[in-house]
Amino acid sequence: MARTKIKEVAVLKNWEDVDMVLKEIAENNIKIDEIEGEMNKQMQGIKKSAAHEAKPYQDRVDKLGKDIKDFVIEHKDELEGKTKVLNFGKTGFRLSTKLSLPTAKDKVASIIDKLRKRRMKDCIVVTEKINKEILKKYDEKVIIEIGATLKKEDTFWYEEDYEKIKATGI
Repeated sequence: MARTKIKEVAVLKNWEDVDMVLKEIAENNIKIDEIEGEMNKQMQGIKKSAAHEAKPYQDRVDKLGKDIKDFVIEHKDELEGKTKVLNFGKTGFRLSTKLSLPTAKDKVASIIDKLRKRRMKDCIVVTEKINKEILKKYDEKVIIEIGATLKKEDTFWYEEDYEKIKATGI
């Protein structure tokens, strides 16, 4: 069978046609929003139901885990090393190291300064990025000289008037 190329014919003939298509787009988007809203409600209901159904099991797991922890702490001296291998699992202790840093900007700045003085630059994260919004304000010649390009184009857009469509009561 031979392929047939379909010629695109302009469907919209005037501004009224465009306006009616915008109305239809808005109506369709409103319906999509309603469907997605209902889906989200149903998903929330399913999540709540599943959480409610799983709660007794989760509570039991939490209690049993606490019981194991209490027992192992009490019998820590019976462990050979840091782990006890049992028939249905393992338990024990592992060394965990946590580093806390202050969150106040002046204290963080002070720590960074001290790290620099001690030449511990590997502990400092520096992120450099190009600020495109600022760069595109420069002259096009300068932008090209630094190795970037400035592309200008008319970008099509449309916007439906949701409030007006909703007011008509679909």
